[in-house]
Amino acid sequence: MDTVHIGWHDRSVSSRKVVVYELMSLDGVAENPAGFLTDWDDAVDATIADVIATQDAVILGRRSYDEWVGFWPGSEIEPFATFINTVAKYVATSAPIDREWAHASAVAGGLVDFVRDLKNRPGGDIGVHASISVAQTLLTAGVVDELRLVIAPTIAGAGRRLLDGLPPIRLVPIRNVISPTSHLLLDYRVIG
Repeated sequence: MDTVHIGWHDRSVSSRKVVVYELMSLDGVAENPAGFLTDWDDAVDATIADVIATQDAVILGRRSYDEWVGFWPGSEIEPFATFINTVAKYVATSAPIDREWAHASAVAGGLVDFVRDLKNRPGGDIGVHASISVAQTLLTAGVVDELRLVIAPTIAGAGRRLLDGLPPIRLVPIRNVISPTSHLLLDYRVIG
């Protein structure tokens, strides 16, 4: 008689998570965080280190890719520079990638189907960093498992907002911390 094993021990493939990490202003602006992130502290640095420690793949939008390929390959801002320069990067784009960057490739086919397939492969967490439209698409499709936000104590006033245009999404808090420079460090599990 064959035995069927069901339980958490058999979830090694399905335990891979999609984690959206965004820097935002208090009014929800995620575009151009350099314009509203004026202070930085060890708690914010530790958050970034914690997020990337479990990731072995990153999904980037084309705009973020084009900005980052001009900056991160020559950067010495650690630990993110080493991480982003060595991790597998999948770029959501319909056009060929003009500027090469180690371990970067264009997403073949639809983004949501690609990410669902990637989640079903063995590996670490899949990060979404800085790419507002990618994060919105994946949140809308229900494939995001965690939302990790660094909210600056600043009102940007204008710019693209991460949460605009999304359907209702239930979140369960995992962590909430106020850093020494008054940044809100908020982690949520996404529920359906």
